[in-house]
Amino acid sequence: MPELPEVETVANGVDQRVRGEVIESVWLGSKPEPFKTSPDEMASVLTGRRIERVYRVGKHIVFDLAGDLAGDEEKSGPQWIVHLGMTGRLLVSAAKVPVPSHTHAILRLASGRELRFVDARRFGRLAIHWPEVKTGAARGFQGPGQEPLTISSEDFSSLFRHRKTAIKAALLNQKLLHGVGNIYADESLFRAGIRPTRMAGRLSKEQLGRLRAALQTVLRHAIELGGSSVSDYVDADGVRGFFQLEHRVYLRGGQPCLVCGTPIRKMVLAGRGTHYCPTCQK
Repeated sequence: MPELPEVETVANGVDQRVRGEVIESVWLGSKPEPFKTSPDEMASVLTGRRIERVYRVGKHIVFDLAGDLAGDEEKSGPQWIVHLGMTGRLLVSAAKVPVPSHTHAILRLASGRELRFVDARRFGRLAIHWPEVKTGAARGFQGPGQEPLTISSEDFSSLFRHRKTAIKAALLNQKLLHGVGNIYADESLFRAGIRPTRMAGRLSKEQLGRLRAALQTVLRHAIELGGSSVSDYVDADGVRGFFQLEHRVYLRGGQPCLVCGTPIRKMVLAGRGTHYCPTCQK
């Protein structure tokens, strides 16, 4: 499943290519699974809207749309929410490019290009979100947890205080930190020197400080390299990422640790394959 760096890469790429475009028409497929909003409503809301901005919230891609069909920016417009699931892709293509199999949505843009949502396994989701208006300000789509790239040291520590669960499982809890998944939990714990089975509530403030720093460093570097392509992940142009070349533990079970030479161990934790070095991580 694409994690924060992959979703960030896709969102940034789509934003660069379609910001300011007007959606002239919408085609939606017949498979019901991707649609959290009914296809009829989604097509009605999207058609004629200008795309103001595309960005990431957690593992979701958010399209801010113009406030009304005439583009009145003073009104709070709807948002189109895309979750890539395990195999979802957002591709910006020329209309003449053959439509891939398993395409569930095509937004035809005024420039003649198309924005296509492709998802072979149909775990991705599409929805319309209307921002809530509170105290005179519109509150747009919010993720389930806190943002790992900007969370403060104190707030990070407070997330895990008194938690009687393994730190790896806590990192994967989207209600705590949204966007962190299996790859970057393993890689961050290795760089912080913390074994994934350690109880989150027993980690010291210093250890949690190391973990926060490692997590943010790993996520930012992965974004710079376009994410990790360990399955079928590609960006908005269909290009693979490169951070998988810098994995130190993930999917390296049985191979020597790049720091100490000890074979990397693999275990199942919180239902996920977990990789760690028994020497470097305490």
